[in-house]
Amino acid sequence: MTGSLRPSYRQVYPIEDTDMDAVAIKNAGDDRIEVPTARIGLIIPSVNRLSEPQFAHFAPPGLGIHVTRARIAGKWRKPVTELAPIIAQAAGALSDSSPDLIVYHCTDSSMREGLDGERHILDIVRREAGIEAVSTSALVVEALNALDIKKLVVISPYQDNDVIIAYLQSCGFTVVHDVALRLPGHESSAAPPERWVETTLDNAREEADGYFLSCTNTTQIEAIEELEGALGKPVVSSNQAVLWGAVKRLRARLGDDVAMPRLGRLMTK
Repeated sequence: MTGSLRPSYRQVYPIEDTDMDAVAIKNAGDDRIEVPTARIGLIIPSVNRLSEPQFAHFAPPGLGIHVTRARIAGKWRKPVTELAPIIAQAAGALSDSSPDLIVYHCTDSSMREGLDGERHILDIVRREAGIEAVSTSALVVEALNALDIKKLVVISPYQDNDVIIAYLQSCGFTVVHDVALRLPGHESSAAPPERWVETTLDNAREEADGYFLSCTNTTQIEAIEELEGALGKPVVSSNQAVLWGAVKRLRARLGDDVAMPRLGRLMTK
């Protein structure tokens, strides 16, 4: 299987028909940073190492990325009622940058207490920030539906996938198989794209319509195109779904002809 992989997954996929440097710098000769035409704000877990660089790299021209951290996951995991002041503080601080959309960006945390918990989180963000908000969980569901995935395989670095499966089932999906790699601490962010390719291919299921790679703090997004080519089926990851959903909501500001990154079938929807 290893022989079928690309020579280096650290060469992340470019944006179609767009020089990647143009995403961050409007005129390389003058070193002028492009002024965004639309902005998203991400509330991410304090332990997250990868969402910031991935969004900065893959964001289409004109999309600004702003991030604030909160102790909402891992050893700081608590019920939403106890996390409420932490979420509110993060949302308030992020609103100071005036994003057009705020994403509560943690798959496990946004799914953990089901649809009611998700609504509670978004109510807190909207009330504190006065800005429209959406969660990773909602955008994953939106992405799966856009690709007509009803039966799926779930792959994650978690200790188990019980929270993810329960949430997806409550939204009408069937999980036909799942794998939790039980990666501790920062091992989830350190796992290379090759590992996600190998794990997913080793756990391919004929009856699945597609695959969901869950977690915002992984290199999964770099494995999507290779996996879709090998599996012949659509693949969704947490960060991919959020980037797609944010651009979709801000298309009026970004323009209908905004250049989307090559991150699988989802980006064509």
